[in-house]
Amino acid sequence: MHFDFNGQIALVTGATRGIGKQIADDLYDLGAQLILTGTNPDQIQELNSKLPKEKHGRVEYIHAKFDSTESPSSFINTLRKFNKIDVCINNAGINRINNIDETLVNDWDDIIAVNLKAPFLIIREIAKTMKKNNYGRIVNIASIFGVVSRAKRSIYTTSKFGLRGLTLSVANELARHNILVNSVSPGFVLTELTRSILSKKEMEELATQVPVGRLATTDDISSVVIFLASSLNSYIAGQNVVADGGFVNV
Repeated sequence: MHFDFNGQIALVTGATRGIGKQIADDLYDLGAQLILTGTNPDQIQELNSKLPKEKHGRVEYIHAKFDSTESPSSFINTLRKFNKIDVCINNAGINRINNIDETLVNDWDDIIAVNLKAPFLIIREIAKTMKKNNYGRIVNIASIFGVVSRAKRSIYTTSKFGLRGLTLSVANELARHNILVNSVSPGFVLTELTRSILSKKEMEELATQVPVGRLATTDDISSVVIFLASSLNSYIAGQNVVADGGFVNV
């Protein structure tokens, strides 16, 4: 048994850093042709211009900003140029932490737009092509805060619970077309963002709360996603895989 994405086109949103970048790198190594999104237009232009020769034609970076100040319609139109998309990883997400009585309506609009509305719009579009081809694998990147929650995360938690609901409903609808839809809920992951927010001591203290005894690496999360997105997954649909080292069970 081995993973093989040769001949497949995979879309990964939020693929310029962290978990999304790891998933994209792994899919590339396994043979996929990639459509990758990021929010910084200058970075996207630079990434496309500096693609190694062997990646040209197999990798394309697209600027896509899904918050409420930007319309995702141009990105959806871009997706229509592809005859097929075999794999879709809805990874792009944002978070803003605040007390409920101090939250801003703009924060609600932006977080819901990126974390929930964008996956809905993308799935709605690519489902048409996947149904024609009678094949598709969709993985939505949720969060442990779509399973449990903490103070100051009311909007983020709402968006991730909603993403799980979208996953379940769409999975029930599309499974008959050999389109399997699932979600993965990462716990605390060692990314550039985590390192910029938490000190080394804070990360060490957080790790003591995880039964496995450490924070996740991006590889830990990607390996779960890769299986669910592969043809080796032939019977799992509508599930939420919590990859958190056992944190939510404590």
